[in-house]
Amino acid sequence: MKKLMSTMTAATAWLLCTAAGVAQAETLRIASEGAYPPFNYVDSTNTLHGFDIDIANALCERMKVQCTFVTQDWEGMIPGLLANKYDAIVASMNVTEERKKTVAFTHRYYRTPLSIAVPKDSDISDAQSNFKGLTVGTQSYSTQGIYAEEHYAVAGATVKLYPSQDEAASDLAAGRLDAVIADKYPLLAWIEGAGKACCRFLGDVDGTNTDAAIVVRQGDVALRERLNNALDEIVADGTYKKISSRYFAFDIY
Repeated sequence: MKKLMSTMTAATAWLLCTAAGVAQAETLRIASEGAYPPFNYVDSTNTLHGFDIDIANALCERMKVQCTFVTQDWEGMIPGLLANKYDAIVASMNVTEERKKTVAFTHRYYRTPLSIAVPKDSDISDAQSNFKGLTVGTQSYSTQGIYAEEHYAVAGATVKLYPSQDEAASDLAAGRLDAVIADKYPLLAWIEGAGKACCRFLGDVDGTNTDAAIVVRQGDVALRERLNNALDEIVADGTYKKISSRYFAFDIY
């Protein structure tokens, strides 16, 4: 009887541990910025919303896992992932060769060029300008920030970096910048909303089309493939298009 009880206790313990492992595996912790409308933003209760969040929820539903979201500042996004604070980043992060050195990317879930906005009374008429002698604002630790420093700063412009794109846009509206460079779709959303009175959309920067993808740790190969399969499914069956149409009147895929 003692031997039987011992065996049952061990089996019960194993089952409990297995169940705990499954429960943990079925929760996917996702980070997003919360300062990049309409892709990700927070409400008065600090709850995340936006295109990124809707896409993440659709993927979790396909993967039959529970999404939990955390808000993370942009600068700490990749360090937080590498420190295991969360399992994936869904925050409109563009795929770059430099980032690939430390993290892995899924298939794209949209594609965007970089674009320029200027004050309405600006004399700047071409998005391909070098902005020599002018001040250009953009988000730090971003592809647009890198582009501005590599192309505008070396040509004689002053590049001012901000923790978020919202802060750069606010300074443009306040007359403290001559231009901002940003991903096209959030910049358009701002111009059509809060920036409508002050500023105008200048156009796209040639040769800057980049993919936005979900970010995971390099060792999480199985998770990356599950996300890729789920992405392919929601694109194929129209779920992606349905989500996109809530935010955009055009195809961003």
